Amino acid sequence: MSFSQLRLLALLLPAALLGGAYISQYVFDMYPCEMCWWQRWPHFAALVPALLAFLVKAPGLQRTLVAFAAFAIFTSGVIGAFHAGVEYGWWEGLTSCTTTIASGGNFLENLENAPLVRCDVTQWTLFGISLAGYNFLLSCGGAIAILMGIWRNAKN
Repeated sequence: MSFSQLRLLALLLPAALLGGAYISQYVFDMYPCEMCWWQRWPHFAALVPALLAFLVKAPGLQRTLVAFAAFAIFTSGVIGAFHAGVEYGWWEGLTSCTTTIASGGNFLENLENAPLVRCDVTQWTLFGISLAGYNFLLSCGGAIAILMGIWRNAKN
């Protein structure tokens, strides 16, 4: 894979995974639990160095920025692996379940109508793999591919 492809992957992978998360939230009413949010933050963080890698001209700095993006993507994947383990009952989570409460209006009414989203219950699966599991697979696989590609390109 060329460096320009790796740089593009470092930008598109977190953008696509965040896009999928927001589509599942706002189109399919799958509200995120606290651990779902934990997985989103590193993807947001990955977008910054990935975008900067397109703006700077120094090749060494571009590689460093793409590597930082890859490490942030990998971090989200590790959190996804932990979350999937909680969903599958392999271990207990670190947090209690949370709920999303709309701001404005009548607070008590919003509280009563807020969806309760448990971190240890899968909302959706495909082939027995939850969204957190897919985040693990895609994020860790993509980050490893990016880092290996950077390493191979630097060797040549």
